Amino acid sequence: MTGNALEVAGIGKQYRRRFGRGSNWALRDCTFEVPAGRVAALVGPNGAGKTTLLSMLAGLLAPTEGTAKVGGRLVTAGRGRAAGRVSFVAQEKPLYRQLSVATMLAVAARLNHEWDQRRATRWLERFEIPLDRPCGRLSGGQQAQVAFAIALGSCPSVLLLDEPLANLDPLARNEVTQELLGEAAETGMTVLLSTHVVAELGGVADHLVLLADGALLADGPVDDILERHRFYDGPRSSTPPVPGEVVQAKHSDRQSSYLMGFAPPWRPPEVSPPWRGREMTLEEFVLAQLENSRASKRRAA
Repeated sequence: MTGNALEVAGIGKQYRRRFGRGSNWALRDCTFEVPAGRVAALVGPNGAGKTTLLSMLAGLLAPTEGTAKVGGRLVTAGRGRAAGRVSFVAQEKPLYRQLSVATMLAVAARLNHEWDQRRATRWLERFEIPLDRPCGRLSGGQQAQVAFAIALGSCPSVLLLDEPLANLDPLARNEVTQELLGEAAETGMTVLLSTHVVAELGGVADHLVLLADGALLADGPVDDILERHRFYDGPRSSTPPVPGEVVQAKHSDRQSSYLMGFAPPWRPPEVSPPWRGREMTLEEFVLAQLENSRASKRRAA
């Protein structure tokens, strides 16, 4: 696949309140693109709208507004398969508890138009998951591995993962992450994985989609985001030491810290002592955006 694997235009989802009148928006006016072959992180705090967005991309929920395309084809709720080969691993990772792992794979093979048994069983072998054991007798982490195997066995062009590492211990998280990266590199598969743990993104994602309170805060290639931002620390000052967009400013009694954004060609200007510049991490960028969003929400209340 070339071009964009995902194209989301003004998408939103409104839910009616269960009790009382009115409704609320879980997500609104969300627009972004993810190029094919990327590993994209869908980041945001709990309640940001990540699961709602993934469910609409998978064709499980109909958007209230806007559209989503997978591989250039429109996603229609209930007909997600028509938009392309999309696999979705939800947080619950639903499996038939009474079926053995081997039988679960056989069921998945019958339900999918495309199926690669070798790919699915190879994943399970990597993580030593017994094929003869009922799914209900597996640990939470083992059940997650079965869900991953089924998703990969269906040969997706786009793999959607909702908090995929939540049931895994730290060692397994690292192993699964590396294996998923290997699968993406080998097959050209596009991966969109949601998480609220920013520390999990180091060396994993090359594209970012950041949500908060049902709104898109930022998106784009990670390298571009890191290249066009820089921290400047120095004596307390009400103005930054360089021209540019002030993304965040923090002040103490004697010091100031500015996170600055720059337009192309994205060459952060140097400063003279006592000011000093330093590179920004992805985690620092995400936290700054979330803190700004929270502060704006408080001012509006």
